[in-house]
Amino acid sequence: MTLMLASVINRAEAEAALTSGVDIIDLKDPAKGALGPLDLGAAAEIVAAVGKRKQISAAAGDHFETAGEAVNAALDLAATGVDYVKVGLSSDAVGADRIRALGALAGKVKLVGVLFADRQPDLDLLDLMAAQGFVGAMLDTAAKGKGRLLNYMDVAALAPFVDRCRGAGLMSGLAGSLEAPDVPRLLPLRPDYLGFRGSLCKSGDREASIDPAAVAMIRDLIPHVADSQTSGGETDVDWRLLGRGYVPVNEITETDRIFVHDLVMPCYIGAYEFERAKKQDVRFNIDVDVARARMHSDDMRDIFSYDLIVDAIKIITGRGHIELIETLVREIADSVLSHPSVVSVVARVEKLDVIRGAVGVEIKRERAKEAAALNRRFASVDMAAPKLRGSRSH
Repeated sequence: MTLMLASVINRAEAEAALTSGVDIIDLKDPAKGALGPLDLGAAAEIVAAVGKRKQISAAAGDHFETAGEAVNAALDLAATGVDYVKVGLSSDAVGADRIRALGALAGKVKLVGVLFADRQPDLDLLDLMAAQGFVGAMLDTAAKGKGRLLNYMDVAALAPFVDRCRGAGLMSGLAGSLEAPDVPRLLPLRPDYLGFRGSLCKSGDREASIDPAAVAMIRDLIPHVADSQTSGGETDVDWRLLGRGYVPVNEITETDRIFVHDLVMPCYIGAYEFERAKKQDVRFNIDVDVARARMHSDDMRDIFSYDLIVDAIKIITGRGHIELIETLVREIADSVLSHPSVVSVVARVEKLDVIRGAVGVEIKRERAKEAAALNRRFASVDMAAPKLRGSRSH
């Protein structure tokens, strides 16, 4: 389950975030940079107002003269009663030393180490964080206004961060000027939370006040259930398959076609030994039929983007060498079909370096009606893979 984190600067914004159903209230001063800390008095006031209704995290900063300063800043914030303290880390020896110094607080303070996508993050530091007792790690951007997280690391590059956090037992968070269209692209990675500030504010200005309508837009893009349904523990829900605009297939009368055509990417693919030595060009043509939008066409909450198709291709090809083109095309089709609005997909994958022409595989997959009967109340969902039917031709 992916949670929504909203950064706030005062009690009024915290109350607005609570009303909108935000999962984690985050405290920081955007005027002081990416991880600008709030005044301790203001932080304590927000903690008292929120009480135990939601978890609270707070930014301690990312500019410290010494490791001791970072430790003291974390201790001061923890004393206000926040649940988590976020500390910015450089990806060098200084960052590693800071992690070790903060490790002395393990057991006293729940620490989240923040790496920056626009500063060549070293993912090897994740293992060090885990060893030093950190509870989580986060990828953010340091230079606000100079690009979103996905401008510096695409979805395929972010997947190893989330996977390594999961393997190390760390909570994973993604942030960095995220916008509404980024949400459906990041949810398939299953980070523990997505963090927002600018996209929740009026005119997208992170130093302006929070706009309830903007918060509602993001909130609706991240599937969730009522607190009363989740307080008892985990549910068997595949959060990637839920969405505000889900339409059961057996009720669909019209579809729209989303496509990616003639996308050529270099990939490690092939069963021969010589094909392991270098990448070869592969062309992708993917046609996806989706349930026609119920909302207005300009409402991001009811849109299936071509970015999701491209992301699926990049994630799958980015995992390493693929023996068979049949495996590649099948995994792409299955990944695309996992989105709830998708009715069918035709995937064609061609190797361009084998002959003076192209060879490849094309398949069609459709969502079986019986596999589309998701529980409308979102209380429980069968996590089994959708039953598919399809044919493959060479």
